[in-house]
Amino acid sequence: MRFEIRTGPAGAAVAFVAGTGIGEVTTRPGPPMRESLGMERQPGALTLSEADRRMLAVWAADCTERTLSLFESQAQSDTRPRDAIDGLRAFTRGELRIGPVRALAARAHAAARETGDPAAVAAARAAGQAAGVAHMAAHARGAAAYAAKAAGLAAPNDPTAEADEVRWQQSHASPTVRDVLRKLPPRPASRAQSGR
Repeated sequence: MRFEIRTGPAGAAVAFVAGTGIGEVTTRPGPPMRESLGMERQPGALTLSEADRRMLAVWAADCTERTLSLFESQAQSDTRPRDAIDGLRAFTRGELRIGPVRALAARAHAAARETGDPAAVAAARAAGQAAGVAHMAAHARGAAAYAAKAAGLAAPNDPTAEADEVRWQQSHASPTVRDVLRKLPPRPASRAQSGR
């Protein structure tokens, strides 16, 4: 069977079985249909622009790299969290697309599941969250939170270790990064805060 691709109603791509006129929509409605339905994509809280995500990704990677050695000291041959950060940095330079960076994020989270040291787990989770910023900016919060948690877990005798890390993160966030962080939707209340 041979297929022909033609533009169908409202700009959707339609695959027709050659010579039969039988067609099947192969892609979602394109921009002409979205526009006619008033569904133009505008960057907002859930869909920040790629430029905003790239900027936020640099900060998330910087926050994460401060604690990545905690994972690497426990799993010297496992490069998955480092690969996630390297991939995220490549994304910020326009050298890697979102899909491959998401895959690297998943691999960093898998590495976290395979280690037993709590600080190492948090550091790997920070890397996974940071790489997730390529597709969803809100992951930057998770990257910073896990990095701070890793710092605190690595220094159980230092009651200020986690707070010190948070202070570094805040001081390292440029005014532009802070503006982008403010665009994110509010964090959901934790179960402890909501009484559940």
